[in-house]
Amino acid sequence: MKRALQFGAGNIGRGFLGQLYFESGYAATFVDVLDDVVRALNERGEYPLRIVDDTPQTLCIRNASALHAGDVEAVAQAICDADLAATAVGVNVLPKVAPTIARGIEKRFADPSARPLNFIVCENLIGAGPFLRETVRGHLAPQFHAVLDEKVGFVEASIGRMVPIMTEKERAEDPLLICVEAYCELPVDKEAFKGPIPELRNLLAKDNFGAYVERKLFVHNLSHATAAYLGYLRGHEYIWQTMEDDRVLAGMRAATAESCDGLARKWGLDKRELEAHAEDLARRYRNRALGDQVRRIAADPVRKLGPNDRLIGAGSMCIEQGIVPEHIAFAAAAAMRYDHPADAAAGRLQSTRAKGGIEAVLQEICKLDSASELARLILEAGARLRHEGWLKQDT
Repeated sequence: MKRALQFGAGNIGRGFLGQLYFESGYAATFVDVLDDVVRALNERGEYPLRIVDDTPQTLCIRNASALHAGDVEAVAQAICDADLAATAVGVNVLPKVAPTIARGIEKRFADPSARPLNFIVCENLIGAGPFLRETVRGHLAPQFHAVLDEKVGFVEASIGRMVPIMTEKERAEDPLLICVEAYCELPVDKEAFKGPIPELRNLLAKDNFGAYVERKLFVHNLSHATAAYLGYLRGHEYIWQTMEDDRVLAGMRAATAESCDGLARKWGLDKRELEAHAEDLARRYRNRALGDQVRRIAADPVRKLGPNDRLIGAGSMCIEQGIVPEHIAFAAAAAMRYDHPADAAAGRLQSTRAKGGIEAVLQEICKLDSASELARLILEAGARLRHEGWLKQDT
């Protein structure tokens, strides 16, 4: 049986890639730091995956095992034995797994005849493949640098499946249960593979992959974030509720239309297809059974207001393409008001705003010159939030 090695046994690892491995005939080994998850996967060798929509179903994902991330030699041996590998650990964790990946590469390619190995990099970062490659290179012995370039693929992926936070009731039902939407496609960068492209169900190897990465970030992530941040100001708990709020829906559609226009101009994509994709996303956001929470999508506003991320990145892209992103700026201004008490990043954001105003957020978090067009639009949008009644009087 073919073997897949999956770094990260969380929402995307188990909730998306695990299904693809199982349905493609792979035995999957998950690498994680959570002792309970590692133990349960090894004891049971399977886990339940619930597809939640109008007709929910629960799949049993078999041929699963796990290794603790701290067992470097065991993980390195698994890299030796793998037919395919992937990461879904979060951008901030990639530097932590890079030394283990480097050790595995040295172990595998100590045999000059060893087959190429591809890592599908499932992270929300433009340039995640090259980033992980160079991070791994920094931990490799010099004699393996050439083989890293010749035989190891770091293949960027665009992850579109939505996986909500599990409820207490669902966690009590089964600690390995994970709930997901039905959408299950995996677009990847065709040109980044080394050797044959692996046979994996729903793997879509795409040329011109930069366009797909930006479509994910500046249509899916942008629209989701806009719904969440505007919805939070309106007091909504779930994403499906934001889709039933005419003001939020209109704001989301307007911001997404600006981004679709910019992407069409930048990449030569069909604007009608982009808009149809955006409407399909809105349909998926209406999935009440998914129970997707506003706070999950709005979480970590510091990262999501970064200069290259879904809001500021989309706004900058639009300006570069000659489009005035006033509705994207409105969403960014709403994000700057996100103050959920359980979100540490939201606390840092509000501390920055309290000390220096929106101008400080623009400079320190968004990395925008206060005299730039996008900064001006966001400042104007902040005034609109108050004038149009989106804000409480004391905020």
